[in-house]
Formats: sequence, structure tokens, C-alpha cells
Amino acid sequence: MFKEMRRKRQALMPDEIDEVLYRGRSGVMALCADDDYPYAIPISYVYDGSKLYFHCAKTGRKLDIIRRNNKASFCVIDQDKVIPEEYTTYYKSAIVFGRISVIEDEKEKLKAIEKLAVKYAPNDNSDGRNRAIDRDWEFLCMLQLDIEHKTGKKAKELLDNKNNEK
Repeated sequence: MFKEMRRKRQALMPDEIDEVLYRGRSGVMALCADDDYPYAIPISYVYDGSKLYFHCAKTGRKLDIIRRNNKASFCVIDQDKVIPEEYTTYYKSAIVFGRISVIEDEKEKLKAIEKLAVKYAPNDNSDGRNRAIDRDWEFLCMLQLDIEHKTGKKAKELLDNKNNEK
């Protein structure tokens, strides 16, 4: 179902893909929208090693699309350094594909938002995070992306370790 990468030498190893997903702060979610036009939106997320979680409002275009077609992809760019003298970029990115759904179970929803809160407010204590969660709980929707396929790629220049510093 998923095509193999053409430039296999540039493929990230599974642990490198996970590093990109753990480290990233935001990415672009792509959904299959009306009339087969893609709908791509920048969004923050958290990765727990097996699934991705996102928060959003309880209504909106994104949810309308997901309810019609739950296939999604999500791209995180870990590195994108332009090297003008070489007419290239030294990039590293990961893309995941899977099925996205609204978390309906309240306990699961709470676990997911807590993971997100810890990622984005790591210096806050649990009381502070709980106050923030309680404040927005009524309007909060949590999404879960069950990953079916992961891939990642880096610039060929990054295959040589000395260029990882650039």
C-alpha cells in the first residue's frame, strides 16, 4: 500500500524517525477534503512512541473532514538549513500515515491532553497543568492518530557525519 522510498540510502532508521517525532514542536496534518483537494494544517502534537495526539475545538472543518474520511498523514520537519553556495538544503523530516479519530472516552482524553500539557509546559507542576486543562475542558477535543506507516528522509549531505553540524 505504501511505496518504498526511491532514495533508500537517505531513509531514516526507525529510531531516527522516532527522534524526529519526539523532538518536533509542530507539523502539518494532511486530510482528504472536499472534491479530493487536500486540506493541510499546521498543528502542535505529542508523540508517545506509538501514537500521535492533537487538540482542537469540538467543531470545525478538520473534524467534519475526519468524520467523512479518517485517513491522514502528518509531516514533521526536523531540520531545514539552506546552503546557498551549494544550491541545496540540509533537511531531515518524518512523515506518518494512519487513521485519525476523536477520543470519545473521557479518561483517554484526559491522558492525551496531559501528555500534550507536559510536552508544552514541562516546567509547570501538575496543579498548574490541571488548572489549564480544567479551564478548557468543556471546549476541548482530542484527536488520536493510529500510525500505520512511518517514513523519514535526510539530505544526502547529512549521510556524512561532518555535515550534521551544519
